[in-house]
This record gives sequence, structure tokens and C-alpha cells, in this order.
Amino acid sequence: MSDASRLPAGRKADVAKHVAEHGQVTVTALAEHFAVSADTIRRDLDQLDSEGLIIRTHGGAMSNSAIPWHDTGLDDRSRLQPDQKEQIGLTAAELVEDGSVLFINGGTTTLALVKHLSRRRELIIATNSLRVPAEISADACRDLYVIGGHVRLSGQVTVGPVVFASSVSGVATDIRVDLALLGVGAVDAGGISTTNLDEAAMLAQMASRARRVAILADSTKLDRRLFATIGTLEIADYLITSTAPTGALAKALAESSVEVLTPDAAHHDRHQDKHRVKEDS
Repeated sequence: MSDASRLPAGRKADVAKHVAEHGQVTVTALAEHFAVSADTIRRDLDQLDSEGLIIRTHGGAMSNSAIPWHDTGLDDRSRLQPDQKEQIGLTAAELVEDGSVLFINGGTTTLALVKHLSRRRELIIATNSLRVPAEISADACRDLYVIGGHVRLSGQVTVGPVVFASSVSGVATDIRVDLALLGVGAVDAGGISTTNLDEAAMLAQMASRARRVAILADSTKLDRRLFATIGTLEIADYLITSTAPTGALAKALAESSVEVLTPDAAHHDRHQDKHRVKEDS
């Protein structure tokens, strides 16, 4: 091992790479491998965790790619790519106008969005997130509806049909929204996907009831395909991500007329007539 790798910055980069290569490692193993104290490794891991490069675990660390997404807790997932999610949330909030009717699904990226809606007013929001009611500003939201269904405790969401019954008549009423803001697990040239069949069906229902659809996905979710397909790229009007896609995905997005929004373009006006608006079915 070179002397450079023993410098703090160089060692932390090597630690991150070592964790990524092995999936999961212990503090003891890392300390032995890098010939430093356990306390030094703990400090390195704490900083790498705070930067969203690894997940700190009891006695060690786990790589982001080793996370079992289907049963990983929301708080653990919130520590992955926190800066990217913050910027994506800020960018997505620019699409929201006062008085908008919104779908916002559960997830860490959409929670980053919600806190940037505090200056909006008269919003009507339908969500399957059990966290959004506590996170949304009371000044911003006129009405908030939580979609029913079974509760997935790890993700703090409900999963069920996108339907609401009137509290007066008890009759289910079809709904339409101006904008669906959907955090997803993966986006590739073939479409948009997630890990859970029921969740995929639910997000597809949200998209079908929205005049516009914005897909929120950080760079680690691009060029990936997961188990359950939500839909093809054509269901989306926007992809909001941290880094502009390249290659086959960039080509497919252009062919599907999906506008890519990234934080470095967040200062542009996103409310011009160039928006492609879906026809109500």
C-alpha cells in the first residue's frame, strides 16, 4: 500500500472503494487491511456515511449497491445520495404552482421535495406516504388525502388502489391531478420500474390519472431495470435527476419526448407553454 493511500483523503476514497467491492465489511477487517486504528476507521465510515457513499452499520459498513431495497427502512435509504435527493427535490418543486392538485408517492426523494413546497399555497395532495402528512407545511396544503391499503412499515407507505370514496356518499369517485411526482427505483431505455408488483401497479394508476408526470430518480437509479415495470418512458413528461443521462437512455428519453431536468438547469423557467400536457383519457 502506497504512502498516499494512508493520507486521510486518499484512505477514505480507498475505504469507500473497498466497501463497494466487498459489499459489507467490519471495522476490524478494515482496520487490519488499512493498518490503522479502529477509531480511525470509524471516523472514516461516519464521514462516508454522511456523504451518502456507504451505509454505516453496527460494527461496520455496507455498500449502497448491497442494500436490499425491498425491506430497507426509509431512514436508512434517506442516507443514500442525500445531496442528490435534495437538489432533485428543489428542482421538482419548481414544477409546482399555487393551487396545484398533486400525486406524491412515498420515498426519500419525494420527501426531499415536500419540504421545498412550504412557499406554495392552496395545494391539494394525494399520497400513499405516511410521512408526508407530518412533513408538508400546513400553510401550503389546503387538502391532503392518504391513499388506503396495506401498510409497508419499512417504507412507511400504503399500497392499494388509487381510489377515494366520498365521506358523504361513500361512493368511490374517480380523480384527476395536475401533476404526479413519482420517486422510482430504476429508469432505463426500456421503461420505469420498481421492486414491488403492487407498488408498480399503484404508480401506474397515479401516472394514468395525471395531466403531467414527473419521474424523480437520482443517478444511481439510471440505466437499471428492477423486477416490476411501472410503464414505458412515454408515461413521463419529465425525468428529474442529478446528472443528465447519456447513451441509450438519453436517446430513448428524447424519442419519448421526456424533458430531462437537472439541478444545474434549475434556474430556468419551467412553467412555459412548451410543456407537453397529456390528454385526459
